[in-house]
Amino acid sequence: MKYAVNCSILFKELPLFERVQAAKESGFEAVEYWWPFDTAEPAEKDVDTFVDAINDSGVQLIGLNFFAGDMPAGDRGLVSWVEREAEFKANVPVVMEIGKRTGCRAFNALYGNRQKGVDIAQQDEIGAQNLAFAAKAAAEIEGVVLLEPVSGSPDYPLKKAAEVIAVMDRVKDDYGVSNIGFLADLYHLAANGDDVDKVIELYTARAAHCQIADSPGRGEPGTGDLPLKKYLDQMKARGYDNWVALEYNPTVETAQSFTHLPELL
Repeated sequence: MKYAVNCSILFKELPLFERVQAAKESGFEAVEYWWPFDTAEPAEKDVDTFVDAINDSGVQLIGLNFFAGDMPAGDRGLVSWVEREAEFKANVPVVMEIGKRTGCRAFNALYGNRQKGVDIAQQDEIGAQNLAFAAKAAAEIEGVVLLEPVSGSPDYPLKKAAEVIAVMDRVKDDYGVSNIGFLADLYHLAANGDDVDKVIELYTARAAHCQIADSPGRGEPGTGDLPLKKYLDQMKARGYDNWVALEYNPTVETAQSFTHLPELL
């Protein structure tokens, strides 16, 4: 397996766009980012700054989130957010352009929290429409849209792997798109009480990406009690040979948090 660093949650000692170089100096050849801007349609010069930071580092961008709203305030995506469809759809071509310029081909779409007073069926239909729209755009550059379970947000509806898979199947059946992949975030699955061994058995073949952190606490591997090596070995045995992204909150300086990774992983 190949390991990458999520530069939105690691290397917080540094400015956001300088973290990719720190990842390179720590020996990583690939990084991923959450959406690195405050709006769905950032200024062109800001996009250029981000793209240049990636390309100048010599590190591959292997994952990028779509705009997910105000994450610090608790937003968890626009995909199923009624009345923000235009904002999401305006973000998609910006994400794809970054993908073209950096070689990134995996794009994570956070589904969005349930909205109080809004019909759930309406939210899910908007979610399916938006995922299909994004997947069709990604297909033009041979990309994949990722969908994941999320913990820590009570109003986020996709907490178990089966719930994510059901949405993926709906989009495929209703809109004929198949380039939506399961993002197997082992931390979120465990934190939500899913049976991770069973998830790996049932859904590894549909996993297009993997992220890890230890649990409880979402720290680096070794700070909790998740058997991450066992899980990754099981995924590998079932044919997973794609990226594993480190997406944890370091309990020490980021570079020090990598010390035990080779023996644990």
